[in-house]
Amino acid sequence: MKRLAAFIGFFLLFLLANRFLPEIIDPYYLHLFTLSCINVILAVSLNLINGTTGQFSLGHAGFMAVGGYTSASLTFYLGPKIIATLDFLPAILAKNFVFLFALLGGGLSAAFLGLLVGIPSLRLRGDYLAIVTLGMGEIVRVLILNVEAIGGARGFSDIPAYTNLFWIISLTALTIAAVASLTASSHGRAFLSVREDEIAAEAMGVNTTYYKVIAFVIGAFFAGMAGCLFGHYLQLLHPNSFTFLKSFEIIIMIIVGGLGSIFGAVVAAVILTLLPEALRYLGPVKDWRMVIYSLALIILMITRPQGLFGNWTPDFRRWWPFRKPQPVA
Repeated sequence: MKRLAAFIGFFLLFLLANRFLPEIIDPYYLHLFTLSCINVILAVSLNLINGTTGQFSLGHAGFMAVGGYTSASLTFYLGPKIIATLDFLPAILAKNFVFLFALLGGGLSAAFLGLLVGIPSLRLRGDYLAIVTLGMGEIVRVLILNVEAIGGARGFSDIPAYTNLFWIISLTALTIAAVASLTASSHGRAFLSVREDEIAAEAMGVNTTYYKVIAFVIGAFFAGMAGCLFGHYLQLLHPNSFTFLKSFEIIIMIIVGGLGSIFGAVVAAVILTLLPEALRYLGPVKDWRMVIYSLALIILMITRPQGLFGNWTPDFRRWWPFRKPQPVA
């Protein structure tokens, strides 16, 4: 009963935020908040692969692209037909149902790609895995460039604007809660054992390939949903938004925050999204903002190579209403 009440409370809170915040907060700040949340989803999901499981993946932008283009295709081509079929529902409910369908379609398509790539490639380690995932991301981008049905090199435009604050906040909270719960579970300990010593984990009976693939698939699923939010927010998807530089940007976020730290990934994603924008308003410094941004990252890596928070994450589970009650000693 307590869990149901907490779920309903969060649901109503997110609905109220979606209703009233756009009237209170400047659209520019809402824009930055939206981009920050999308980057939080990407950073937290990649942190499960690179930080918790210890695999070096450079293909997160590819999963984001697959999720974004798949979901955009569903809402652009099938969305109007589904809404016409659901004419007995209010228009806002029908549109949100279509968007939920697109979110699941985008996430599952990215997860399926993660499975296809993960099964043969995750037997590799280190730099070899990074090269394979980087190649996968570039293959996805080149394929998109040559498919006219989704815009090709021109980009996919006229995507319905279904992303709103309710979906942004809800999916950001869901990603953080899901990854945190998974990391704290017995599966999370298996992920950590793979990161710490893969040979020792295998000797103890841990199926390391299985857990690496599972982490890869889950991370890809959330990256696909982030791509869906991104496309239905900007109403445009372009292949240049998903180059290997986007993957590097997400990796920088989890390195700055600290590999293995969910809290660090969230904080670093927000900081690194806002910092380039903040430097725009520093008068003559704005022309050097990207240089300052790069130097700040270099200084941080020299002075604190383990990142801002190392692998530390505060234990929010004690306040989490959906946690299982702990047995009394």
